[in-house]
Amino acid sequence: MAFRAGLRPLTPTPGASDTFGLGCAPIGNLFTAVADADADATVGAALDAGIRFFDTAPHYGAGASEARLGRALAGVPRDSVVIATKVGRRIVDAGGAAVPSGEVGTDTVADLSRDGVLRSLEGSLARLGTDRIDLLYLHDPVDVDEALRSAIPELVRLRAEGVVRAIGVGMVWPEPLTRFVREADVDVVMIAGRTTLLDHRGESALLPAAAERGVGVVAAGVFNSGILADPVNTPYFDYREAPAEMQERARELAALCTRFGVELRHMASRYPLRLPAVEAVVVGARTPAEVHDFAFAEHAEIPDELWAEIERL
Repeated sequence: MAFRAGLRPLTPTPGASDTFGLGCAPIGNLFTAVADADADATVGAALDAGIRFFDTAPHYGAGASEARLGRALAGVPRDSVVIATKVGRRIVDAGGAAVPSGEVGTDTVADLSRDGVLRSLEGSLARLGTDRIDLLYLHDPVDVDEALRSAIPELVRLRAEGVVRAIGVGMVWPEPLTRFVREADVDVVMIAGRTTLLDHRGESALLPAAAERGVGVVAAGVFNSGILADPVNTPYFDYREAPAEMQERARELAALCTRFGVELRHMASRYPLRLPAVEAVVVGARTPAEVHDFAFAEHAEIPDELWAEIERL
Protein backbone atom coordinates (compact mmCIF):
# COMPACT_ATOMS: atom_id res chain seq x y z
CA MET A 1 0.00 0.00 0.00
CA ALA A 2 1.58 3.27 -1.12
CA PHE A 3 -0.06 6.39 0.28
CA ARG A 4 -0.65 9.21 -2.16
CA ALA A 5 1.98 11.38 -0.51
CA GLY A 6 4.68 8.83 -1.43
CA LEU A 7 4.98 7.56 2.12
CA ARG A 8 6.50 4.32 3.29
CA PRO A 9 4.57 1.28 2.03
CA LEU A 10 2.10 -0.41 4.31
CA THR A 11 4.50 -3.30 4.94
CA PRO A 12 7.49 -1.85 6.83
CA THR A 13 9.44 -5.08 7.27
CA PRO A 14 10.43 -7.84 4.83
CA GLY A 15 8.01 -10.74 4.87
CA ALA A 16 5.17 -8.79 6.47
CA SER A 17 1.73 -8.60 4.90
CA ASP A 18 1.37 -5.76 2.43
CA THR A 19 -2.42 -5.94 2.15
CA PHE A 20 -3.98 -7.19 5.42
CA GLY A 21 -4.40 -5.27 8.65
CA LEU A 22 -5.88 -6.07 12.07
CA GLY A 23 -9.01 -4.18 13.06
CA CYS A 24 -8.88 -3.52 16.79
CA ALA A 25 -12.51 -2.69 17.55
CA PRO A 26 -13.11 -6.21 18.96
CA ILE A 27 -10.32 -5.85 21.55
CA GLY A 28 -12.14 -2.69 22.66
CA ASN A 29 -14.99 -4.95 23.85
CA LEU A 30 -17.16 -4.50 20.75
CA PHE A 31 -20.33 -6.48 21.60
CA THR A 32 -18.32 -8.95 23.71
CA ALA A 33 -16.01 -8.24 26.65
CA VAL A 34 -12.40 -9.22 26.03
CA ALA A 35 -9.89 -9.81 28.83
CA ASP A 36 -6.59 -7.92 28.76
CA ALA A 37 -4.64 -11.15 28.33
CA ASP A 38 -6.78 -12.18 25.37
CA ALA A 39 -6.30 -8.79 23.75
CA ASP A 40 -2.54 -9.13 24.18
CA ALA A 41 -2.64 -12.61 22.67
CA THR A 42 -4.68 -11.41 19.70
CA VAL A 43 -2.23 -8.64 18.83
CA GLY A 44 0.67 -11.04 19.44
CA ALA A 45 -0.86 -13.54 17.03
CA ALA A 46 -1.13 -10.82 14.40
CA LEU A 47 2.51 -9.93 14.81
CA ASP A 48 3.48 -13.61 14.58
CA ALA A 49 1.42 -13.91 11.38
CA GLY A 50 3.28 -11.03 9.74
CA ILE A 51 0.56 -8.43 10.19
CA ARG A 52 2.04 -5.01 10.86
CA PHE A 53 -0.90 -2.71 10.11
CA PHE A 54 -3.18 -2.00 13.09
CA ASP A 55 -6.39 0.02 12.92
CA THR A 56 -7.95 1.42 16.08
CA ALA A 57 -9.95 4.45 17.29
CA PRO A 58 -10.91 6.26 20.49
CA HIS A 59 -14.51 5.22 19.78
CA TYR A 60 -13.64 1.54 20.18
CA GLY A 61 -14.33 0.94 23.84
CA ALA A 62 -14.00 4.67 24.65
CA GLY A 63 -10.22 4.37 24.54
CA ALA A 64 -9.89 0.74 25.62
CA SER A 65 -8.85 -0.51 22.19
CA GLU A 66 -6.07 2.07 21.87
CA ALA A 67 -4.82 1.41 25.40
CA ARG A 68 -4.71 -2.34 24.81
CA LEU A 69 -3.05 -2.02 21.42
CA GLY A 70 -0.46 0.33 22.88
CA ARG A 71 0.31 -2.10 25.69
CA ALA A 72 0.53 -5.07 23.32
CA LEU A 73 2.91 -3.21 21.00
CA ALA A 74 5.16 -2.00 23.81
CA GLY A 75 8.68 -3.20 23.03
CA VAL A 76 7.91 -3.74 19.34
CA PRO A 77 10.16 -1.49 17.20
CA ARG A 78 7.99 1.47 16.27
CA ASP A 79 9.22 1.64 12.68
CA SER A 80 8.16 -1.99 12.14
CA VAL A 81 4.44 -1.29 12.55
CA VAL A 82 1.88 1.03 10.99
CA ILE A 83 -0.74 2.44 13.36
CA ALA A 84 -3.98 4.00 12.17
CA THR A 85 -6.37 5.74 14.54
CA LYS A 86 -9.14 8.31 14.27
CA VAL A 87 -10.39 11.67 15.45
CA GLY A 88 -13.79 13.30 15.43
CA ARG A 89 -15.18 11.96 18.69
CA ARG A 90 -14.50 12.97 22.28
CA ILE A 91 -14.24 10.38 25.06
CA VAL A 92 -16.53 11.08 28.01
CA ASP A 93 -17.44 9.47 31.31
CA ALA A 94 -20.85 8.13 32.35
CA GLY A 95 -22.01 11.65 33.11
CA GLY A 96 -20.96 13.04 29.75
CA ALA A 97 -17.90 14.91 31.03
CA ALA A 98 -14.64 14.68 29.10
CA VAL A 99 -12.14 12.27 30.63
CA PRO A 100 -8.52 13.35 31.21
CA SER A 101 -6.34 13.05 28.13
CA GLY A 102 -5.01 9.55 27.59
CA GLU A 103 -7.50 7.81 29.86
CA VAL A 104 -10.37 5.44 29.09
CA GLY A 105 -13.99 6.50 29.46
CA THR A 106 -17.40 4.96 29.01
CA ASP A 107 -18.65 6.61 25.79
CA THR A 108 -17.78 9.06 23.02
CA VAL A 109 -19.55 12.06 21.52
CA ALA A 110 -19.03 13.75 18.16
CA ASP A 111 -16.57 16.65 18.05
CA LEU A 112 -15.40 17.98 14.68
CA SER A 113 -13.83 21.16 16.04
CA ARG A 114 -10.15 21.91 15.52
CA ASP A 115 -9.63 21.84 19.27
CA GLY A 116 -11.47 18.53 19.40
CA VAL A 117 -9.15 17.06 16.78
CA LEU A 118 -6.08 18.09 18.76
CA ARG A 119 -7.42 16.84 22.09
CA SER A 120 -8.45 13.53 20.53
CA LEU A 121 -5.04 13.01 18.95
CA GLU A 122 -3.29 13.93 22.20
CA GLY A 123 -5.28 11.28 24.06
CA SER A 124 -4.64 8.66 21.37
CA LEU A 125 -0.89 9.25 21.46
CA ALA A 126 -0.90 8.78 25.25
CA ARG A 127 -2.99 5.59 25.17
CA LEU A 128 -0.99 4.11 22.31
CA GLY A 129 2.32 5.04 23.91
CA THR A 130 3.71 6.55 20.72
CA ASP A 131 4.88 9.95 19.52
CA ARG A 132 3.31 9.74 16.06
CA ILE A 133 0.45 8.26 14.09
CA ASP A 134 1.01 6.78 10.64
CA LEU A 135 -2.55 7.22 9.39
CA LEU A 136 -5.10 9.51 11.03
CA TYR A 137 -8.73 9.26 9.92
CA LEU A 138 -11.67 11.50 10.56
CA HIS A 139 -14.20 9.06 12.02
CA ASP A 140 -17.75 8.94 10.61
CA PRO A 141 -18.35 12.70 10.33
CA VAL A 142 -22.10 13.33 10.15
CA ASP A 143 -21.82 16.92 8.94
CA VAL A 144 -19.59 16.79 5.84
CA ASP A 145 -19.57 20.56 5.36
CA GLU A 146 -18.47 21.18 8.94
CA ALA A 147 -15.80 18.51 8.62
CA LEU A 148 -14.44 20.07 5.43
CA ARG A 149 -14.46 23.48 7.05
CA SER A 150 -12.92 22.69 10.44
CA ALA A 151 -11.53 19.19 10.96
CA ILE A 152 -9.91 18.51 7.58
CA PRO A 153 -7.74 21.67 7.58
CA GLU A 154 -6.43 20.65 11.01
CA LEU A 155 -5.57 17.18 9.73
CA VAL A 156 -3.75 18.75 6.78
CA ARG A 157 -1.77 20.95 9.17
CA LEU A 158 -0.84 18.00 11.39
CA ARG A 159 0.40 16.12 8.34
CA ALA A 160 2.46 19.10 7.19
CA GLU A 161 4.05 19.31 10.65
CA GLY A 162 4.91 15.59 10.62
CA VAL A 163 2.78 14.68 13.63
CA VAL A 164 0.92 12.23 11.38
CA ARG A 165 2.19 10.71 8.15
CA ALA A 166 -1.06 10.36 6.23
CA ILE A 167 -4.64 11.54 6.68
CA GLY A 168 -8.02 10.30 5.60
CA VAL A 169 -11.68 9.73 6.39
CA GLY A 170 -13.41 6.52 7.46
CA MET A 171 -17.13 5.97 6.90
CA VAL A 172 -19.80 3.45 6.02
CA TRP A 173 -21.57 5.54 3.38
CA PRO A 174 -19.82 5.98 0.02
CA GLU A 175 -21.62 9.16 -1.10
CA PRO A 176 -20.20 11.54 1.54
CA LEU A 177 -16.89 9.70 1.41
CA THR A 178 -16.73 10.46 -2.32
CA ARG A 179 -17.10 14.13 -1.47
CA PHE A 180 -14.05 13.96 0.77
CA VAL A 181 -12.07 12.27 -2.00
CA ARG A 182 -13.02 15.00 -4.45
CA GLU A 183 -12.96 18.04 -2.18
CA ALA A 184 -10.29 17.35 0.46
CA ASP A 185 -6.54 16.79 0.34
CA VAL A 186 -6.65 13.28 1.82
CA ASP A 187 -4.28 10.36 1.26
CA VAL A 188 -6.52 7.45 2.20
CA VAL A 189 -10.18 6.65 2.79
CA MET A 190 -11.65 3.69 4.61
CA ILE A 191 -14.98 2.31 3.40
CA ALA A 192 -16.76 -0.12 5.72
CA GLY A 193 -19.07 -2.80 4.36
CA ARG A 194 -19.74 -1.27 0.94
CA THR A 195 -17.11 -3.05 -1.18
CA THR A 196 -18.10 -6.62 -0.37
CA LEU A 197 -19.44 -9.71 -2.09
CA LEU A 198 -22.94 -8.61 -1.05
CA ASP A 199 -22.78 -4.82 -1.11
CA HIS A 200 -21.22 -3.02 -4.08
CA ARG A 201 -22.39 0.51 -3.33
CA GLY A 202 -18.85 1.77 -2.89
CA GLU A 203 -17.82 0.64 -6.34
CA SER A 204 -19.89 2.91 -8.58
CA ALA A 205 -18.59 6.38 -7.66
CA LEU A 206 -16.18 6.19 -4.71
CA LEU A 207 -13.59 3.83 -6.15
CA PRO A 208 -13.39 5.53 -9.56
CA ALA A 209 -13.01 8.90 -7.84
CA ALA A 210 -10.28 7.54 -5.56
CA ALA A 211 -8.44 6.01 -8.52
CA GLU A 212 -8.67 9.29 -10.44
CA ARG A 213 -7.41 11.34 -7.49
CA GLY A 214 -4.72 8.88 -6.44
CA VAL A 215 -6.33 8.29 -3.06
CA GLY A 216 -5.75 4.89 -1.48
CA VAL A 217 -8.74 2.89 -0.26
CA VAL A 218 -8.82 0.60 2.76
CA ALA A 219 -11.74 -1.84 2.83
CA ALA A 220 -13.23 -2.75 6.21
CA GLY A 221 -16.37 -4.61 7.24
CA VAL A 222 -15.73 -7.24 4.59
CA PHE A 223 -18.03 -9.75 6.33
CA ASN A 224 -20.93 -7.26 6.56
CA SER A 225 -21.27 -7.93 10.31
CA GLY A 226 -21.14 -11.72 9.97
CA ILE A 227 -23.22 -12.93 7.04
CA LEU A 228 -20.16 -13.34 4.81
CA ALA A 229 -18.26 -15.17 7.53
CA ASP A 230 -21.00 -17.71 8.30
CA PRO A 231 -24.37 -17.11 6.59
CA VAL A 232 -26.03 -19.92 8.55
CA ASN A 233 -24.99 -19.16 12.12
CA THR A 234 -24.35 -15.40 11.91
CA PRO A 235 -26.76 -14.11 9.23
CA TYR A 236 -26.28 -10.47 10.21
CA PHE A 237 -25.89 -7.49 7.90
CA ASP A 238 -25.04 -4.06 9.36
CA TYR A 239 -25.52 -5.54 12.85
CA ARG A 240 -29.10 -6.66 12.17
CA GLU A 241 -30.56 -9.91 10.89
CA ALA A 242 -30.17 -9.80 7.12
CA PRO A 243 -33.24 -9.85 4.86
CA ALA A 244 -34.26 -13.29 3.65
CA GLU A 245 -33.17 -12.67 0.07
CA MET A 246 -29.72 -11.55 1.23
CA GLN A 247 -29.36 -14.63 3.40
CA GLU A 248 -30.26 -16.78 0.40
CA ARG A 249 -27.65 -15.08 -1.78
CA ALA A 250 -24.99 -15.49 0.92
CA ARG A 251 -25.78 -19.19 1.17
CA GLU A 252 -25.49 -19.46 -2.62
CA LEU A 253 -22.09 -17.80 -2.45
CA ALA A 254 -21.02 -20.17 0.32
CA ALA A 255 -22.17 -23.21 -1.65
CA LEU A 256 -20.28 -22.00 -4.72
CA CYS A 257 -17.10 -21.51 -2.69
CA THR A 258 -17.50 -24.99 -1.19
CA ARG A 259 -17.63 -26.49 -4.68
CA PHE A 260 -14.15 -25.10 -5.27
CA GLY A 261 -12.81 -25.99 -1.82
CA VAL A 262 -12.68 -22.37 -0.67
CA GLU A 263 -14.10 -20.85 2.52
CA LEU A 264 -16.58 -18.01 1.95
CA ARG A 265 -14.91 -15.84 4.59
CA HIS A 266 -11.57 -16.17 2.79
CA MET A 267 -13.21 -15.18 -0.47
CA ALA A 268 -14.86 -12.22 1.25
CA SER A 269 -11.52 -11.08 2.68
CA ARG A 270 -9.84 -11.11 -0.71
CA TYR A 271 -12.65 -9.71 -2.85
CA PRO A 272 -12.02 -5.97 -2.24
CA LEU A 273 -8.39 -6.29 -3.32
CA ARG A 274 -9.57 -7.01 -6.86
CA LEU A 275 -11.20 -3.58 -7.07
CA PRO A 276 -9.55 -0.39 -8.38
CA ALA A 277 -7.85 1.80 -5.76
CA VAL A 278 -8.33 -0.73 -2.91
CA GLU A 279 -4.91 -1.27 -1.40
CA ALA A 280 -5.60 -2.98 1.92
CA VAL A 281 -8.22 -4.91 3.86
CA VAL A 282 -8.79 -4.61 7.61
CA VAL A 283 -10.53 -7.40 9.50
CA GLY A 284 -11.34 -7.32 13.19
CA ALA A 285 -10.44 -10.17 15.53
CA ARG A 286 -10.75 -10.83 19.24
CA THR A 287 -8.89 -14.18 19.45
CA PRO A 288 -5.65 -15.63 18.07
CA ALA A 289 -7.69 -18.27 16.21
CA GLU A 290 -9.57 -15.54 14.32
CA VAL A 291 -6.28 -13.87 13.48
CA HIS A 292 -4.78 -17.11 12.17
CA ASP A 293 -7.81 -17.73 9.96
CA PHE A 294 -7.71 -14.19 8.61
CA ALA A 295 -3.98 -14.37 7.93
CA PHE A 296 -4.44 -17.68 6.11
CA ALA A 297 -6.96 -16.03 3.79
CA GLU A 298 -4.32 -13.72 2.36
CA HIS A 299 -2.59 -16.63 0.66
CA ALA A 300 -5.44 -19.12 0.28
CA GLU A 301 -5.62 -20.46 -3.26
CA ILE A 302 -8.69 -19.15 -5.05
CA PRO A 303 -9.13 -20.54 -8.59
CA ASP A 304 -9.74 -18.13 -11.43
CA GLU A 305 -12.81 -20.18 -12.29
CA LEU A 306 -14.33 -19.35 -8.92
CA TRP A 307 -13.74 -15.64 -9.39
CA ALA A 308 -15.42 -15.89 -12.79
CA GLU A 309 -18.41 -17.69 -11.29
CA ILE A 310 -18.70 -15.06 -8.56
CA GLU A 311 -18.72 -12.28 -11.14
CA ARG A 312 -21.51 -13.99 -13.08
CA LEU A 313 -23.82 -14.29 -10.07
